[in-house]
Amino acid sequence: MLEQKLKILVVEDEPDQRSLITKMLAANGYQTKSAESVEEAVLSIKSELPDLVFSDWKLGQLTGMDLLNYVRREQPDMGFIIATAYGTITHAVDAMQAGADDYLAKPYQRQSLLLAIDKVAKSLVLKRQNRSLTSQLSQQQELVGLVGKAPCMQKVYTRVQRVSATDATVLIGGESGTGKELAARALYQLSDRKNKPFVAINCGAIPENLAEAELFGAEKGAFTGATTLKIGKLEAADGGTIFLDEIGELPLLLQTNLLRFLQEGVISRLGQNGEIKLDVRVIAATHRDLQHEVSEGRFREDLYYRLNVVPIHMPPLRERQEDIGRLVDHFLKLHAGQYNLPPLSLAGDTMKQLLDYSWPGNVRELANRIERFVLLGDEQEMVEELSCQPKTINTTQFTLPETGIEWESFEKNCLEQAMSKHQGNRTKAAKFLGLSYKAFLYRLEKYQLV
Repeated sequence: MLEQKLKILVVEDEPDQRSLITKMLAANGYQTKSAESVEEAVLSIKSELPDLVFSDWKLGQLTGMDLLNYVRREQPDMGFIIATAYGTITHAVDAMQAGADDYLAKPYQRQSLLLAIDKVAKSLVLKRQNRSLTSQLSQQQELVGLVGKAPCMQKVYTRVQRVSATDATVLIGGESGTGKELAARALYQLSDRKNKPFVAINCGAIPENLAEAELFGAEKGAFTGATTLKIGKLEAADGGTIFLDEIGELPLLLQTNLLRFLQEGVISRLGQNGEIKLDVRVIAATHRDLQHEVSEGRFREDLYYRLNVVPIHMPPLRERQEDIGRLVDHFLKLHAGQYNLPPLSLAGDTMKQLLDYSWPGNVRELANRIERFVLLGDEQEMVEELSCQPKTINTTQFTLPETGIEWESFEKNCLEQAMSKHQGNRTKAAKFLGLSYKAFLYRLEKYQLV
């Protein structure tokens, strides 16, 4: 057993008693060393760390309590049991308050000593296991790049951890810039498929006439210009994971083909008569409300349920403002290292304005602004841009969204209505919405309405 491999330092000034204890512990599988004084014990600890110290209380001019105080100061995780011939309750209380794991009153029986050693040994094993698991989790979170300790982010971590080892299809939702691809890569990097391909495709960035060949592949001669065999993204991800970003933009025809793959695990290349069996874990993401898209007839209901086996919601930055300081530190270090520049810090007033800002572009916007600051070193520029952008538009002229309709869709619709009402006059539309002209242009660019 692991606890029987522990190294124990026996500190006892009586030679016969010291010899008896060390022989008894060695006979029970423990590795032992001994010392007759506190000074000798300190030297022994410095030369070779034991796992546990078993010390008598009275040791010449110094005491076992002096040794305990030294151990707790220098090696706080080391086990410590103290024994006293006096057996007073005061000594026991003092020892436990100073951090002893256990105490024995002399004269003690062989079995009492072994039980005390065994109890502390098992406690040390549990501490080591917990420390190892905590370290692994910390390394995993660094590896996947997810940063934040807000309660809503803890829910994301928990769900990612629970489903990463499975092949369950995952649908990641959330506003643009919240880190949906980071969550997808976390699922991949913590899975058994981490050494296989990870293929990402933005469904909204593929021309519709090329989308089928891009996703499913095409045989040579399948269409004009197809001069060679094309391997599609799904086939390229065989054995690994495919990340379908902005799945809400996928044309209806391809939704049907994707549904077939999710149901049967097979695809057919464009122009191919046969089928190809694939082993691919599917992770999809969208900033759209797919339930609303289903009700509007723009997204297949059966595909939605196939994708939404395990939903993960990435919270907007405005809902995790306690993480802004941590994210700022993370991006300052990240970009300073990226550009081989000295680390920078932000003034208190600047940090306050970052905390007060609503971050419509979420973590991506914060990362971009910090990157610019690292490159230019100009806090004032960043603060001026933030201060000119109010948190929300004036919605009094519009009907608030129904349950299930996300804010981004509503805000975009308000912008479109304002532009239509004022025949494309941006100045009047901005005034109508209660926005500065610069903030209005920012939102037009955000929703690609320019």
